[in-house]
Amino acid sequence: MNMNLNAVYALLLREAKIFFREKERIVSILISPLLFLFVMGKGMAEGHSPVPGFTYQQYIFPGIMAMVILFTSITYGLYIIWDKRLDFLKEVLAAPISRATLFIGKSLGGMLGAIVETLLLVVIGALFILPQGPLQVLLCVAAAFPVSYLITNMGLTIGARMKSMEGFGLVMSFLTWPMFFFSGALFDLRTAAPYIKAVSYFNPVTYSVDLMRVIMLGEGVFPLWADLAAIASFCLATTLLGVAAFGALQQEK
Repeated sequence: MNMNLNAVYALLLREAKIFFREKERIVSILISPLLFLFVMGKGMAEGHSPVPGFTYQQYIFPGIMAMVILFTSITYGLYIIWDKRLDFLKEVLAAPISRATLFIGKSLGGMLGAIVETLLLVVIGALFILPQGPLQVLLCVAAAFPVSYLITNMGLTIGARMKSMEGFGLVMSFLTWPMFFFSGALFDLRTAAPYIKAVSYFNPVTYSVDLMRVIMLGEGVFPLWADLAAIASFCLATTLLGVAAFGALQQEK
């Protein structure tokens, strides 16, 4: 891929300014995961935790972190549709940069929100739910980078194909909740029904949840290498699909 790092930085800087200007996004995204943790997690205080030594609320905490990354990252695809309406995308497409540069720049900018949300949730969790050492906090934030990258790629790819926000919203709802519920975020995949296991193997969020559990609880369904290999594969696949989608977008313009 022909990459222009200055252009990537410029795109990343623009998205960072937009994100920090819209502070209400940070609060609104955290409401759903906090409800899961402090209402469902506490409401099922007697719920069974598959990992000995941890409560059910602590068990689902890594899954709720993956939920934050999922919803924050994939929603970023909406901003491509906004850019189309504001004609900003036309100007960028006319610039002498490759479609790969444009896609990577937008993807890195979209990751920013998920990283900030992850850091906030880790701090909240460390204070009230699941105490974490500095190394675990750093590893959780580090794990959020590739996970948010691949899911942001999915959102951008969908956004590049859609012509309306309503259409994007329908597709996003169709994808995000099944991806979350089939990931094992709220239950142990080892005891799940066979059809749930079969679907979960093709779900990138499954390996994201499992990786977070390995970091926070010291135990997961899959070996660490399998989680990392699956996430790396999804990163590569979504990058190729996203660059192809932005290439088609260039032809449309």
